[in-house]
Amino acid sequence: MSARETPAELFKRSLAQATRALAGREDELEVTFGAEGPKLAGGKIVLPHPPRVISDPEAERIRGQADGLALRLAHHDDAQHARLRPQGADARAVFDAVEEMRVQALGANAMKGVAANLTAALTDSLERRGAGRVKDRASAPLADAVALMVRERLTGAAPPTNAKAMVDAWRADIERDAGGALDKLAAVASDQREFAMQMRDVLTDLGIGDEFNSDDKDDETSEGSDQEPPPQADSAEGQDEEEQEVPADLEMVESDMEVDSDRTVSVDTDMESEDSEEQDDDDPGEKPIQPRNRNEPEDPNAGYKVFTRAHDEEIAAEDLCDTEELSRLRTYLDQQLKPLQSVVGRLANRLQRRLMAKQNRAWSFDLEEGILDTARLTRVIIDPMAALSFKQEEDMPFKDTVVTLLLDNSGSMRGRPIMVAALCADILARTLERCGVKVELLGFTTRAWKGGRAKEDWLGAGRPPQPGRLNDLRHVIYKSADAPWRRARKNLGLMMREGLLKENIDGEALMWAHDRLLGRSEQRRILMVISDGAPVDDSTLSANPGNYLERHLRAVIHWVETRSPVELIAIGIGHDVTRYYRRAVTITDAEQLGGAMTEKLAELFDEPAPAAMQPMRGRPPRGRVAA
Repeated sequence: MSARETPAELFKRSLAQATRALAGREDELEVTFGAEGPKLAGGKIVLPHPPRVISDPEAERIRGQADGLALRLAHHDDAQHARLRPQGADARAVFDAVEEMRVQALGANAMKGVAANLTAALTDSLERRGAGRVKDRASAPLADAVALMVRERLTGAAPPTNAKAMVDAWRADIERDAGGALDKLAAVASDQREFAMQMRDVLTDLGIGDEFNSDDKDDETSEGSDQEPPPQADSAEGQDEEEQEVPADLEMVESDMEVDSDRTVSVDTDMESEDSEEQDDDDPGEKPIQPRNRNEPEDPNAGYKVFTRAHDEEIAAEDLCDTEELSRLRTYLDQQLKPLQSVVGRLANRLQRRLMAKQNRAWSFDLEEGILDTARLTRVIIDPMAALSFKQEEDMPFKDTVVTLLLDNSGSMRGRPIMVAALCADILARTLERCGVKVELLGFTTRAWKGGRAKEDWLGAGRPPQPGRLNDLRHVIYKSADAPWRRARKNLGLMMREGLLKENIDGEALMWAHDRLLGRSEQRRILMVISDGAPVDDSTLSANPGNYLERHLRAVIHWVETRSPVELIAIGIGHDVTRYYRRAVTITDAEQLGGAMTEKLAELFDEPAPAAMQPMRGRPPRGRVAA
């Protein structure tokens, strides 16, 4: 150590050298330190800054994060993983988590020091995400339990103490259904492709093996398939682009790998709230509704069915989480996004200046009190008691406007995307509120993976064909339009709760947010949708046509864009939403979200307000319950 080199600098230099060596790229790998770490992006590793005074546990944790990323570079092929990765959310989550365990096991089995580092990083990650509070299977994701059991088989290491209850909640069922297939993984752990093929048997035994792509078997027999690029979701032959299903996160985008790099397993701490006792009044035997009038434009819900709404939930964020935990989650969100605060803040200030510049101001003259009118100064000097020498500025309301931000709360948004979305919503809501524009913040997801109680009801009814939507909706109100921001600020911390993020049914969420806007009295109503994928719900898509949810989303968007006074814009994160929405933008990185949101809002306010449309002859009714 040189005389000028601090212990922290020495640690960083040594760690960078060790990371390059473990990755097998001693000459070419760039290892840097930043607030956004740990992550792997573009072949570069970013690690978190170590504290000035580094304790042994802290050093071991950071080394574990570095070792995990280095082992991914050394033993993992993104293209092959994307090609073999299943479509369904449950199967995909298990597949990804187990692959992470495979990669880490190769390093842990070769070097004891690496094994200790990885265990420290894993234990810390589980602790930060509340694994120790998991008490039953309802709050213990299957993917995490399988991943830790695979780690146990590959390395001989028991799950960390804070995850033991989570694994034990699933262990008996997993061993019964897939124990034999799990035992075969150790023999092929060094071969990513063979390991993935064996994982198919595991997923099949767990009851989610039908979620692989139909082309996967062709990959098994094709020579040199490892060198082929991953298939694109919208390039399937023989399918019309308009009717093709595009499952969320079918492609292994690099941002997904960044999110999961320091999150070996994702601990679901979401405890299901009490089931809604409110039952749907519609007759379960009714057919899907048709437009009320044949002269009326197409009904976006025509042909769209919902098996039951009995378990759907519209809930305020504070009712999903106690005040203490909301405060803790909000603090965690602020800490993670501190480096982005200044960037998004500058964008918000720019938006505020543009909006304030458009304020319509007028003056009333010849008043008996107010501000002295300099044009009447001569008269005042000649006769100080002269009346009608004052003026008063009248602030006209900026546009009589309300903006709704509808945020995708699906599992594919986990990690960096949902953090950045929460931050941008936070800052933009405050900015617009300062300008007199009311803002509503909403989120949409489902209450369960793979159908929840709605699917159970369908199974109990004998699996009638074409049942329609088969999951329980969860629509979250983070901030109502009339609530002041200071009272709702903590609510966005709820997005950091892993158990919240499940599947996404965009069409119904969009109509829900739209109907809330229609109930507002403001003259101008704007709806901004932020999502990173097409609608995906495994239980619904497995029992209906593959493009069922996407077709409904297109119908809803078309109706809103052509028949509604609501102005609709969308921002896609790593997903092309321009093929759904007429006014949309697609960004490749979550860090671009703040700029995209401010620019799209600024564009809207730069445009003249749309002419008032003719009154609608009735809102499109919700799809009714149909058996």
